[in-house]
Amino acid sequence: MLGGVFGGSQPASIVYKEISRSYNIYGDFPEYTKIATKKIYDGGRFINEEDQQNNRKVCVIGERTQEELFEEDENPVGKYIRINNVYFQVIGVHKYLEGGGFESDGDIFIPFNTFRNLYNTGEEVDWLTIAAFANVDVVAVEKNVKDVLKKLHKVAPEDERAFGSFNLGEIFNKITGFANGMTFLSLVVGLATILAGVIGIGNILLISVKERTKELGVRRALGATPGEVRTQILLESIFLTLIAGVVGIILGAAVLAIINLTTQDLSDFPYTNPTVPIPLVLAALFTMVVLGTLIGLIPAQRAVSIKPIDALREE
Repeated sequence: MLGGVFGGSQPASIVYKEISRSYNIYGDFPEYTKIATKKIYDGGRFINEEDQQNNRKVCVIGERTQEELFEEDENPVGKYIRINNVYFQVIGVHKYLEGGGFESDGDIFIPFNTFRNLYNTGEEVDWLTIAAFANVDVVAVEKNVKDVLKKLHKVAPEDERAFGSFNLGEIFNKITGFANGMTFLSLVVGLATILAGVIGIGNILLISVKERTKELGVRRALGATPGEVRTQILLESIFLTLIAGVVGIILGAAVLAIINLTTQDLSDFPYTNPTVPIPLVLAALFTMVVLGTLIGLIPAQRAVSIKPIDALREE
């Protein structure tokens, strides 16, 4: 297990000047940002270890909280708000991120020790957040943690409702599995497209050999060996395949650039700045050239099989 942090949450009345609203208050540790991503707007910060150790009355408010309590052009950082009639200094504004935690864009974060003193919770905690290493089975970690908690609190091992839980890692694994499946499907479709294109080039060369029967006969009559004729057709196949591959790469890069330009300002868009690894691009181009060479053997052999005397008679 990588680590875990305790936390607590309570609803509270928040007052700034003449404006009063109700929001959820979360008592957290600084390490919480290592588990649930928190984006803090420029000019602010999240809770640090000194805030925790010194029981500082500081808070990080949400972007909706800022919109509802403060003027549009007013910077809330450094200002004081009242939380249950206790003044707290605003040290940052967090942006709500999908999947970043259980909170909303209006929740307020304060140091856990300050939260414990404010609500007199003693040793009680409302929840426990745990993170595991990437190579660890998160489902097994969750089960082991629950087993330990059941022993500590004398809960029957078969009781599955004593401790509620929400496993983001399990959901992430499902999403990752779906993404891997889509990647595999894309590779299959891509290979099928390459194969179809190469077969098309082979057909074009077969037609070309048919149309150039007289030309090939003249070359053979002038002393061209079968190997030279075969090399000519193979070079044409490789050239056509290479040109098609380079043009495809350029068009693909242009499409990705257009997508990037149209989505770079959309921070919540899941496909911002799409890229394709260079090794994968080179591998696709290499595959096209190899298949183009192999498919070129068919028209090349067809050209070699033409007898010079028959080719010269062709009109």
